[in-house]
Amino acid sequence: MNGERSNKVEFLTAIYEIDGPASSAQKTAERICFDQTIEAEDGLLPPSLQSEIVGQIENLQEAAGGRYKATIRFRGDLLSGDCTDLLNVLFGTSSLRGDVRLLSFTMTDRLLSSWRGPRFGMDVIRQILAVPKRPLLCGVLKPLGRSAQELAELAAQMVEGEIDLIKDDQNLVGQHWCPFEERVSRCADTIGDMSRRRGRPCLYFAHVSGAPDSMRKRAARAKALGATGLLVAPSLTGFDALRFLSSDEGPHLPIMSHPAGLGASVGSERGGLAPAVVYGLLPRLVGGDLTIYPAFGSGYPMSQRDCLSVALRCRESWGTLRPTMPAVGGRIGAERLSELGSALGADLACIVGSRIQKDLDGIQAALTRLHRAIHEWGSQSG
Repeated sequence: MNGERSNKVEFLTAIYEIDGPASSAQKTAERICFDQTIEAEDGLLPPSLQSEIVGQIENLQEAAGGRYKATIRFRGDLLSGDCTDLLNVLFGTSSLRGDVRLLSFTMTDRLLSSWRGPRFGMDVIRQILAVPKRPLLCGVLKPLGRSAQELAELAAQMVEGEIDLIKDDQNLVGQHWCPFEERVSRCADTIGDMSRRRGRPCLYFAHVSGAPDSMRKRAARAKALGATGLLVAPSLTGFDALRFLSSDEGPHLPIMSHPAGLGASVGSERGGLAPAVVYGLLPRLVGGDLTIYPAFGSGYPMSQRDCLSVALRCRESWGTLRPTMPAVGGRIGAERLSELGSALGADLACIVGSRIQKDLDGIQAALTRLHRAIHEWGSQSG
């Protein structure tokens, strides 16, 4: 490969964590280079072709706990532009090993430029809501089993309590006691009317996950019925499906990524995808304007360090991609807002669902306490 040609090659660079000692880590890193490209033994390709296609180890350094970090570079022309190909090159065969963990990945600028990322992103969401600084509150229409009218009444209480965002629960699809059209229509109308009364918007994210054709139809219908956002679970639909919906000029609505099913990809501390990848980089790359993931201390296996790493990947500078709003959930009450805000920053959405409904003083009182906690934290941190 001559110098002129190599200057035109774009690269995908991945960082993996693997077991030591150094000699073992070197062998594992070399195996990843082959598995993630040709998935064959050395010597099946002419040396000149093999050197072009097989991944290259850029760095191997010791990490904590006897593990090693391997930085491996792959040629960008291994990819066709779909998220399917990207995931296969990053972690296809190596995901089967159990002792390899994908920590992060980057792309050269020209390769990244083919990815649009969020259509709206964190800053535009804030502009729409007229909330420039503080953490946002997102209410959930739940539990499954309520009628469309009951969910609309719940939404009305949330808007009256100054909620910023409302999303369907991911379990709501089109059950006979709560049909999709009736639910979206009633909830969108109610949220729109109550928002106009209070003089400030509240975005409503209707759940549209499904098979590709079903999801496109649901998204178009949700917008026609008045939804102002869409909720998609990319582990269930595929990341490319979320990407298609984000770039579709039809719905043209903000998209919230839901983590249902994604926890299986995170795996253990030795294998799987790091939370920063599965909840941060991937949803942002394919166009999630907000991405939901578990808060630390919520009963889910999420450390404070990992929780922060997701938020940072959502908000950091990444080529021309707009930042995604990180949204944490997991039984969040007023007593946790200061802790979450201090650890993760103000550019954050907090998902509040069952706890505000169980408050003995009512939903509006619960939301008032949440807003008071946000204000007090903001005063202390500002």
